[in-house]
Amino acid sequence: MALVQYEEQDSFVQITLDDGKANALSFQMADELDSALDQALASGKVTVLAGRPGKFSAGFDLSVMGQPGENALKLLRRGADIAGRVAQSEVPVVAAVTGHALAMGALMCLAADYRIGVRGNFKLGLNEVAIGMTLPWFGIELAQERVVEAHRHQVVSLARIYDPDGAVEAGILDRCCEPDAFMAEVAAAAEMFSKLDMPSFVGTKTRLREGFANRWQAAMARDFG
Repeated sequence: MALVQYEEQDSFVQITLDDGKANALSFQMADELDSALDQALASGKVTVLAGRPGKFSAGFDLSVMGQPGENALKLLRRGADIAGRVAQSEVPVVAAVTGHALAMGALMCLAADYRIGVRGNFKLGLNEVAIGMTLPWFGIELAQERVVEAHRHQVVSLARIYDPDGAVEAGILDRCCEPDAFMAEVAAAAEMFSKLDMPSFVGTKTRLREGFANRWQAAMARDFG
């Protein structure tokens, strides 16, 4: 069963994660997501990264990450590489945060250029410390880059979990809206960003995130050698 769907619209492409469950990032999902991101980059269009209704992503596949060893490290690296691709994408990436976004799911939110969440009884945040994990250096850098300073210690060190409106206040999301308007708002944002001059977008984003890019490389070296 395919876990990632790719759909091209007039002004944007949509990549939808749907494993029918928690949208955990597994090796299969990572492979399919990488392929979809390749297609999106080749299209040159704004990319919408969405989850299934109620679940953006609950993080890594714990059946792998819960077993110490080579596979856990490989999957962590796959997640880091995907987050890096999103954070440094040469087309704007809009995260359509359809519900719960925890751990690696929240890191994918932090990597996107623009994040829209749907209001509801959803949990968003970095819960690694609460489940006995030290946040990897690449996660630290994403949090340093995007989480509001007043919330950073709570998000990273205290594993505070937010509802969608609280996630906007913390900087995990840029905005949130009611469910009946959600996909229309996502499409409107993608349409707006499609009018940007893409070479100018790339050049300006590269300058803005030069420091982040350098710190990202250092973080990847610390995490993976």
